[in-house]
Amino acid sequence: MDRALRTHRSPNHSTHRSPRAAQNHRSPRAAQAAAAVFVVGALALTACGGGKDKNGNDGTSSPSGSGDTVTLPKLDGASLEVAAVWTGDEQKNFKKVLAEFEKRTGAKVTFVAAQDPIINFLGSKIAGGQPPDVALLPQPGAIKQAVDKKWAKPLGPEALAELAKNYSQGWQDIGKVGGKQYGVYYKAANKSLIWYNAKVFENAGAKEPGTWQDLLTTAQTVYDSGVTPFSVGGADGWTLTDWFENVYLSQAGPEKYDQLSQHKIKWTDPSVKQALTTLAGIWGKKNYIAGGAKGALQTEFPGSVTQTFTGGDQPKAGMVFEGDFAQVNIGETKAQVGTDAKVFPFPAVGGTAPVVSGGDAAVILKDSKAAQALATFLASPDAATIQAKLGGYLSPNKNVPNSAYPNPVQQKIAKSLIASGDDFRFDMSDQAPQAFGGTPGKGEWKDLQDFLKNPTDVAATQATLEKDAAAAYGSGS
Repeated sequence: MDRALRTHRSPNHSTHRSPRAAQNHRSPRAAQAAAAVFVVGALALTACGGGKDKNGNDGTSSPSGSGDTVTLPKLDGASLEVAAVWTGDEQKNFKKVLAEFEKRTGAKVTFVAAQDPIINFLGSKIAGGQPPDVALLPQPGAIKQAVDKKWAKPLGPEALAELAKNYSQGWQDIGKVGGKQYGVYYKAANKSLIWYNAKVFENAGAKEPGTWQDLLTTAQTVYDSGVTPFSVGGADGWTLTDWFENVYLSQAGPEKYDQLSQHKIKWTDPSVKQALTTLAGIWGKKNYIAGGAKGALQTEFPGSVTQTFTGGDQPKAGMVFEGDFAQVNIGETKAQVGTDAKVFPFPAVGGTAPVVSGGDAAVILKDSKAAQALATFLASPDAATIQAKLGGYLSPNKNVPNSAYPNPVQQKIAKSLIASGDDFRFDMSDQAPQAFGGTPGKGEWKDLQDFLKNPTDVAATQATLEKDAAAAYGSGS
């Protein structure tokens, strides 16, 4: 799941997962991201025609000239239910997006708070004959399940037009099943970030690294200053899968990443050996990890973040790896993002820096003019810009102006996500069967926890990963 997504619910939700992340945010990468030029697109879209009647102009709400870029139909009297697992500010801010849709169309939209895993929640609703019209699903696997169960409805031409204008092909493709577009990725997570205590770096004379070797040098510099380099939330296995995915994507490349994600190559492949060996360069140095392996395995994700930004000049660690959603946990300390807590992209292990992402996609469960219009709106810059300005949110929509994000750190994170273009990859474990990639105490989570505990026998770890993966992919569970 998108852990991060979910964890954040833990502290925040949806693109983190939780248990993972306090969870739901795993998110994206890129070496090219750094090299790519990010053009802050003025919302240069013109009316997309979504929702126009046969004459092209009657019964629609056209762009008003006040920043609206998408044409929506008049929907007076229509009502919609939208389900998502979001809570707290995430839910409150999304409701403001729905309120704008109501204002522009006349439809009435009700937010339905779903339980995790949302597929189980939707199953009970559908069994009772009361499915929501639209649901926000956190993993590509969940979209496929909804399609396989014949719950999901394909997107119409208006939504497809918005997607084509506003999203890279990669973000469009992960919302497809069998070649048909079912999902609009409304929310994303950038899971290729390392947060650091600015005071620790300043005291140590450490610099933000650009490569893995630079990271090791920075870690040693921090260690020499008297502070443990890394905080690792190893009690949540999903954080360890995110470490692996970033190293693997950068080192092995996108093609191998896709093959391993689909179990088209085995976990005994040499590329996996190389990535685990690289990880052992940090995980195998007990003095580099707060509390050593034992301490890390007893530390949950939220604590791994907060202990990096508390303790004055002697925090328990100088750096913590995870997605943009870590900001929520930093907010539980006195540290200010952008001054006390800073961030740099996950360093390039191979030729290109990784961009690993997670996200939530809007999927239509009850086809109607109103549901299609909402999907069209969520695919537009108009909807995403509203929530971007409120903070705690990241959009894969390339036509959301970077200036919409409320602070330089959030703008930097958004820029790297968009700049990655089609080079980002979706969280690997979120693409795997849940029994392998998303279950506490089982599969990949457990295997990588065992590797953190003893990162000396790479071959044995590979064999265990392959055994568990084969069982899960074979059963489809």
